[in-house]
Amino acid sequence: MKIHEYQGRQLLASFGILVPAGTLVESIEQAATTYKQVAAESGSDLVVVKAQVHAGGRGKAGFVKLVRSAKEAEDAARFMLTNRMVSVQTGPEGLEVTKLLFAAGVDIADRAGGAKGAKEEFYLAITTDRATRRNVLIASREGGVDIETVAHNTPDAIIKEPLHPIMGLQQHQARRVAFELGLKGSQVGQAVKIMVGLAKLFEAKDCTLAEINPLIITPPTPTHADGQVLAIDAKFSFDDNATFRHKDIQAMFDPTEENPAELRAQRFGLSYIALDGNIGCLVNGAGLAMATMDIVKLHGGSPANFLDVGGSATEEAVTEAFSIILADHNVKGVMVNIFGGIMRCDVIAAGIINAATKHKNPDGSTGFKVPLVVRLEGTNVEAGRKLLADAKGSLPTLQPATDLTDAAMKVCKAVG
Repeated sequence: MKIHEYQGRQLLASFGILVPAGTLVESIEQAATTYKQVAAESGSDLVVVKAQVHAGGRGKAGFVKLVRSAKEAEDAARFMLTNRMVSVQTGPEGLEVTKLLFAAGVDIADRAGGAKGAKEEFYLAITTDRATRRNVLIASREGGVDIETVAHNTPDAIIKEPLHPIMGLQQHQARRVAFELGLKGSQVGQAVKIMVGLAKLFEAKDCTLAEINPLIITPPTPTHADGQVLAIDAKFSFDDNATFRHKDIQAMFDPTEENPAELRAQRFGLSYIALDGNIGCLVNGAGLAMATMDIVKLHGGSPANFLDVGGSATEEAVTEAFSIILADHNVKGVMVNIFGGIMRCDVIAAGIINAATKHKNPDGSTGFKVPLVVRLEGTNVEAGRKLLADAKGSLPTLQPATDLTDAAMKVCKAVG
C-alpha cells in the first residue's frame, strides 16, 4: 500500500521529523486562499505546489511548481487539475490529478566546494535488503534525483547501514552516516534525530519503504548558524499483510490511485496485477502463475496479467477471474493453467466450462469470443480433459492442452 506525500509528511511530523508546513487543495477555487494562508504562516511568498499522485517524475512532467503569488498558485492548480500527468512512471496514458499539496517553500543552502548551482540536498531511506534479510538505512549526498540513477552511475555515492533486528538504528550508526554525508556542527545532531525517527517510524508502521528525497539544509540564520535539516519530500509504502494492525494507515488508502480491476479482484479474494500484454493468465498458485508468465514469454507471448485464483479454483472464483481478465480490452486470448491438488480436475474443468459458457460480453452475448487454452494436471486429470474435449461444441474457442509447453505454444499462436 502507498500513500500520498502530504500524508507522508504528516507521518514524519508525528515522529518528530521537521517538515515545512503544508495544506491539501482539491479544487482550483481553493488555490488563491490556500496560497495566502501558507505564505502568511511561513513568512515567505514562496510556495511549492505539488501534484499528489502515486508516481514519480512529477517535477520533470511540470507537476511541481514554485509560485510567488495567488495568481500563479491558481494558474498552477488549474493546469494540474485539468491535465493528466504523464511521466516515465505513469505510461503514455498518464494519471488524473485530484489533489495538490501547497507547502511552504524553503531556501536550500549552496553546497560548499560543489559544482556551480549544487545544493545541500541528500537522499535518505529505509527499506529491506533481501540479500542480507535485514532492514537497511540508505543515504547519499546526491539527493533530489532518482536514486536508481545514482546507484547505476556512481555506486560509491550510496551509503548503507544495516539496522539491528531488535535494537533498530543506533545513535552511533546515525552519527557515522551523518559524518559520511559531510554534515557538520548542529547539522549532525539534527540529522541523527531524523534518521532514528525514520527508523522508528519504519518499524512501528510496518513499512516496506520510508524515503525522504530530498533531505535538505537551509542557509544559516542568526538562530540556526548551521542551517536547519528538513525533509521536503516523503514517500512511503506499507506491507499490505500488516495494515490490519494500523487503522490510521488504512484510513490513508486512496482507491482512486489504484487499478480498479485490482481492487475488484481483492474483494473476491483473487490476487491480480495488471500488465501490458495481450494474453490473460488464470492460474491457481502464485509460483505456478509466475512460471506460466515465464513460459508465455519464452514462446513469444506477452502476459496481460498475473492472476492467482487460489488453491480451490471454484466456479465462482473462475467466473469472476474471467470477467476481470476480459475487462482488459488488450486481451486477445486467455490461458488457464490449473493444478488439481485438493480440488479434482474434473470438478475444476466443469467449473471452467460453466464460467466460460456463461461469460457475458459487452455486446450482451454470452460465451468466450477470444481463444481459451486450458491446461489441467493433477487428480482426475483424464476425466477433466475429457470434459474439456466434449465442451468444444458449446465453446468453439476452447483448446485443451496436454502440458504447460503445449498450452503456451497454442495461446501464443492463437493471438498471433
